[in-house]
Amino acid sequence: MEVTEGGVTVEVEGARDGASEGRADEVFYNPEMELNRDITVATLRAYADREPRAETYLDAMAASGVRATRAAAEGWDVTAADVDDDAVALAGRNLAPYDGEAVQRDANALLHEGFFDVVDVDPYGSPMPFADAAVAGTRNLLCVTATDTAPLCGAHFESGVRRYDTLPRNTEYHPEMGLRVLIGALVRRAASRDKAAVPICSHVSRHYARTYLELEANATEATATLDSLGFVHHCEDCLERDHEFGRLPDAPESCPYCGSNRVLTAGPIWLGAVADAEFAGRVAGEVTDDMGEAKRARTLLDTVADELDTPTHYDQHRLCKQWSRPAVGMDVFVDALREAGFDASHAHYSGTAFKTDATVAEMREATAGLA
Repeated sequence: MEVTEGGVTVEVEGARDGASEGRADEVFYNPEMELNRDITVATLRAYADREPRAETYLDAMAASGVRATRAAAEGWDVTAADVDDDAVALAGRNLAPYDGEAVQRDANALLHEGFFDVVDVDPYGSPMPFADAAVAGTRNLLCVTATDTAPLCGAHFESGVRRYDTLPRNTEYHPEMGLRVLIGALVRRAASRDKAAVPICSHVSRHYARTYLELEANATEATATLDSLGFVHHCEDCLERDHEFGRLPDAPESCPYCGSNRVLTAGPIWLGAVADAEFAGRVAGEVTDDMGEAKRARTLLDTVADELDTPTHYDQHRLCKQWSRPAVGMDVFVDALREAGFDASHAHYSGTAFKTDATVAEMREATAGLA
């Protein structure tokens, strides 16, 4: 069968909703990842302006080759790799009109043999088995998807510790936790190879986290990126949370706000900005109407560009339940915080989530008149 995405028609063997574009035992087309692919194309367009010398693009786990074909249609010199011979044959047919190449290669081996300006790692599950090779083989931009959200956010704690070398915690801001666990792990892997990895666009959508890291081979800058790692301390009773930068946590024995001893510490995770606001805005501007998820992509990217850099978010419904008051419209709630003198923004992954520099007590007082 054939499908059309972003003005590009490709051959696919089947369509299935799921967590990734391909699995180890089969090749299929996943329409649920169209938003991911639309944003990828928009990012490639924006990055071509940011770094005009970037030309080569590797889709390291090509599956049906949809993502690779869309990149090739944008003028990138594309290589699509996969270990499955059926996937390689299918990707090769899809790439043929655009002079792209499909190769049957293990991504880790291929990435240790040469360099690509842009490398896209979108595996089934965790990307960490490919992280070292991806960092080694990327010149400019590393694009990474992680679909193992339970380990990332601490719901599967031991798996998260093993895969990401951190202490993830399962909190109500689990999308933010997962994204920052992922970025933190990738930044550390890059730094170990004397490369600085800086996220210039990131998002969490449904069942996956996605980040775009700009790499620079500079040991001094690599060391500097480690300064953006640190820890979050979260009180399970009053919902207050603090964060601290550094490689060793000074975990409180009790909550400094309510005295509870139910304080969780997560980290090390990435505490810096997950996106370059100006670049995210440019990516939003590169979304075109021929993209099937254009409306969602623009809304998401505009929110990412405006989002505060705080490493956690609050959920208005959770707070209002604790305060025994009804929730109000999110715009009204966020505006009330701003009018009270606090920074506040929506969070891109949930309609009821927001970020602010106010404490829980300050939020309660600032929004008291809304109930």
